[in-house]
Amino acid sequence: MQEKVITLATPVFFALIALELAWGWLRGRNTYRLDDAVNSIGLGVLSQVSGVFTRVLRIGIYAWAFEFLSLWRLPADSAWVWLFALLLYDLCYYWYHRIGHERTLFWAAHVVHHQSEDYNLSTALRQTSSGALLGWLFYLPMAVAGVPPEVFAAVALVDLLYQYWIHTQHVGRLGWFDRVFASPSNHRVHHAVNDRYLDRNYGGILILWDRLFGTFADEDPAELPVYGTRSPLRSWNPLWANFEVYAAMAHDAWRARRWRDRLGVLFGRTGWRPEDVARRFPKPEFSLARPRYAPATPARVQVYALAQFALLLGAAVHFLRVQVHAPSSEVVGYFAWIVVSLISLGILLEGRRVGAWLEAARAVFTAAGIAATHGWFGVADPGGTLVIAAAAGWVASAAWATWLAGPLAWRARPGAGEPG
Repeated sequence: MQEKVITLATPVFFALIALELAWGWLRGRNTYRLDDAVNSIGLGVLSQVSGVFTRVLRIGIYAWAFEFLSLWRLPADSAWVWLFALLLYDLCYYWYHRIGHERTLFWAAHVVHHQSEDYNLSTALRQTSSGALLGWLFYLPMAVAGVPPEVFAAVALVDLLYQYWIHTQHVGRLGWFDRVFASPSNHRVHHAVNDRYLDRNYGGILILWDRLFGTFADEDPAELPVYGTRSPLRSWNPLWANFEVYAAMAHDAWRARRWRDRLGVLFGRTGWRPEDVARRFPKPEFSLARPRYAPATPARVQVYALAQFALLLGAAVHFLRVQVHAPSSEVVGYFAWIVVSLISLGILLEGRRVGAWLEAARAVFTAAGIAATHGWFGVADPGGTLVIAAAAGWVASAAWATWLAGPLAWRARPGAGEPG
């Protein structure tokens, strides 16, 4: 159900992004950069398409727990049950979100949402692809309390969709609303890395949980939030964005000399490192004055990336529709093509020549696949004319990508962030 609703809501998301972008230009306060927005939205795409394979964790385990562990069964047709479920979900989300900041193993999944050094509606779409691996644990109390799976799925979607609009810098303080609900002002604090704002305001819909459990912080007009993480990602590669903290954890655990420290890397507080590892492999000091990650890319590269990303968005929507009835091999192949496309475009937007060659290779293989199969994933025999046109379009894309390689440099992958 979630995939279907998200697909239907996608045009609304993009309409609001366009509206925010236009409003920012009119006010002389644009909060968007093309490469950052493409990266954030691309991570949202990756989260949605990978969610097809983790559905059993998100819904299946909950349904099992409801069937065998619930103390009683609440009626799904009662209004008070829906209200109770929404409040309980929001409370569970608060603790899931809080632990996602306070423990490295959970931060490794949640960090994706915080990596952007911009703050706008595209940031709301920046979601993890690994959160489902352990996130289900925090919602088991709802199953035990007897909330039916269909009610759980619906309130989870409501909680998620609510949080979209609070990712903006163009809505100021809202008086009494800020004292009760998660709001743009409250959530700007949550995404900030300033000392006074760090690890605050976890509430999804209600900010009352933060006031109750002592994690609330008010936005101070005298101290503007600085966004991102304390160990910047410095990459547009969406796969690396999802694995950077897991990789850092693995490195620290491997380098640690005591098993206790290796376990501490996994389950300790976020940012903790074994003393000997921190001494032998020091990390750069954090500074609020650090420059934002902004690799120089020619305008023609950005135009190409935007055109290809638009095609990729359409492909992702199509994937979510056809995966229900398509053969497993075709679903996996389609998923792999989307992932490779996102990685290739990310590397290209880093201003690296290898990105142009990867794009050219991707386009050639896509054209060859269309010609060989006389169709597309989930689309059988669309007609000879369409097949020829599609294959020719991808050949043209390959030529376009090859042309882009000229002004780009051979550069190593930018430095990656770590938990912090």
